[in-house]
Amino acid sequence: MTLFVFGINHTTAPVDVREKLAFAPEITASALQQLVGQTAVSEAAILSTCNRTEIYGRLTTDVGQASQPGLVVAQWLSDFHQVALDQVQHHSYFKQADQAVKHMMRVASGLDSMVLGEPQILGQLKSSFSVARQEKTATSHLIRMFQSAFNMAKYVRTHTAIGENPVSVAFAAVAMARQIFARLEDQTALLIGAGETIELVARHLHNAGVKKIIVANRTLLRAEELAYEFNAQAVLLADIPDYLAAADIVISSTASQLPILGKGAVERALKQRKHQLMFMVDIAVPRDIEPEVAELDDVYLYTVDDLKDVIDEGMRSRQEAAKTAEVMIEEGLVSYLAYERSLDSVGTIRDYRQRMEAVRDEELERALVLLSKGEEPQLVMQRLARGLTNKMMHAPTVQLKKASALGDDKSLALLQSMFDLNKTL
Repeated sequence: MTLFVFGINHTTAPVDVREKLAFAPEITASALQQLVGQTAVSEAAILSTCNRTEIYGRLTTDVGQASQPGLVVAQWLSDFHQVALDQVQHHSYFKQADQAVKHMMRVASGLDSMVLGEPQILGQLKSSFSVARQEKTATSHLIRMFQSAFNMAKYVRTHTAIGENPVSVAFAAVAMARQIFARLEDQTALLIGAGETIELVARHLHNAGVKKIIVANRTLLRAEELAYEFNAQAVLLADIPDYLAAADIVISSTASQLPILGKGAVERALKQRKHQLMFMVDIAVPRDIEPEVAELDDVYLYTVDDLKDVIDEGMRSRQEAAKTAEVMIEEGLVSYLAYERSLDSVGTIRDYRQRMEAVRDEELERALVLLSKGEEPQLVMQRLARGLTNKMMHAPTVQLKKASALGDDKSLALLQSMFDLNKTL
């Protein structure tokens, strides 16, 4: 049978296509059962995120040897989501065997992500594996494939700096806050705006352990939606003066054409804070915070341009780490394939042992019958030895003669090696 990955991602399909082929969590289990129950896919797991939908699985031998094995999965995906087959095929990729394993290792390690080295994908991959195991659509082969990918991701993150340096504005802002404050957990953060960037900032702050987050937005409903996700407090932009003095960290990103925070408002907040340090990041263009705020003592104010150098350095660091990670994955793939090949021999060894045990039992039964009839024990033992020798030698002898007649030197050498015939007794 053939391991495979079939998918689309941010490099092969625009968002409108990715949306059509995505799997919501509530339908993933039934989709897995349908895929395994109605097609030639014998094992399967589905990974579905905003940037990718991938199906990992195993095809039966007859399909795996066909000229277009990926068509089986493409057709099922087309039927399931009611999307034209040619559109699915145009935006998808299909990888088999060792290339499928390598792809999963790269995905798990963050090397195939839109943001190089991002860690969220590993958790998402583990969730997809968990669902597949729960639905019993992932068994021995797919389980080993996933576990190898997880082990590789851990090894890459432990031995490289693939995820250590900021490569997004939101990540960079929080990374700089870490440099200012010894313990982010003890700080209060005021986030101005409720768009995608502020949502990412909130996520990074929340993951860093910040417990007190205030979200200020022009509309309270959107602020409340974001606040609910991170156990934060939602307020209106007009309420900022009432909360500014409590904020150790202020990060702003709105679409306002005029500044949200002026020098005077920050001065008043600093007096209330008794001039405790305030860290501010203005991600907006045009700026949300008046540039003159930077003139105030006890305020560290950074703009998006200040973050650019941090991001560029972080990206260079991750790219260097990615080169090392690619080498690690190649080495890990070799080890995985060697292990899989060793497992392939297990069945052959088992069958060979069973056949030899059957020969032994047959000859032993014959010897016991002869002994029960009063035959001379020494003669019975000799006959037993000859019978065992002849039957065990029969099949190898036939194959040796056949290889010799055909001039098959490789098979002759293999048989000589297997039976250790080059050694002098």
